[in-house]
Amino acid sequence: MIIDLNHFLEEERPIWQELEALLNRLDTGIGTRLDLHEVERFHYLYHRSSSDLAKVATFASEPDLLTYLEQLVARAYGEIHENHDRRVRFTPARWFFRTWPRTFRKHLSAFWLSLAVTMMGALLGAGAVAFDSEAKEIILPFDHLLGTPSERVAQEEQAKIDRLSGGKGSFSGYLMTHNIRVSLMTFSMGLTWGLGTIISLFYNGAILGAVCLDYIRDGQIVFLAGWLLPHGVIEIPAILLSGQGGFILASALIGRGNSQSLKERLRSSWGDLTTLLGGMGIMLVWAGLIEAYFSQYHEPVLPYSLKIAFGLFELLVLVVFLGFSGRKGDDSPTEL
Repeated sequence: MIIDLNHFLEEERPIWQELEALLNRLDTGIGTRLDLHEVERFHYLYHRSSSDLAKVATFASEPDLLTYLEQLVARAYGEIHENHDRRVRFTPARWFFRTWPRTFRKHLSAFWLSLAVTMMGALLGAGAVAFDSEAKEIILPFDHLLGTPSERVAQEEQAKIDRLSGGKGSFSGYLMTHNIRVSLMTFSMGLTWGLGTIISLFYNGAILGAVCLDYIRDGQIVFLAGWLLPHGVIEIPAILLSGQGGFILASALIGRGNSQSLKERLRSSWGDLTTLLGGMGIMLVWAGLIEAYFSQYHEPVLPYSLKIAFGLFELLVLVVFLGFSGRKGDDSPTEL
């Protein structure tokens, strides 16, 4: 039984209107296809409206409202169960060029938070190395980064043989699995209400800041840019995407300002989370290939200017892709 009808109408009417708008779009748009998130949203709207219909049916003084909901739920039921040519299909190209970038933009605030935490870690890492010469050995996890940058640059540039000859495939595979493992951990730590995600992003930022300041202070800016940019402009944003997913997961768990149950919040976020994870995986595979087959070659084999230009080009393509791809006809559903 509905105790406060006015409050009920105020809370539920936007749900009915959203469902009706989606049904109208399906009815008038010949050949319209729903992406994964839209299918999940449609399913949620249908079940919630059906629940509202059951409540209104007990309130005999509102026959017009009862009729409206009956027709709305019947339309949604017919759309779900009708067998016609307008079926929901997963197409890789549509997912890549539309669903992924739209999902990224939908949760842009979570991405900015991920970036902010990483930058704070980078500032701390750089500050630690600047004021304490022993901090580098504590922060940096890789032995080849512990020597002086000038020594490493001289060694890399004087190498007469390809150190990875015959082993690029295995090295690339190692990079992919390592980075994916780190990113999945960052994402899954959203289950700690985001605290683990913050720690992971902060630590990765500290490593990045320490490495960059170490090379800059030693006058190896060009080498650093030529070594880091080709794979880093993809690898680092991929880790930020994992942090974005972790914060979305944490938000669903916390549920602040959201009247849905925990189960409903997690269900409504699942499509977006899997989309971001899929995009992150693609980026890390590409970064692993570039790092093994391109970033490891230095002057005189490959000019630093070429490597820097390639990295900047990758960054530009990534920004344009995530920022603008799929914008045409962009009518993203309401964010939960």
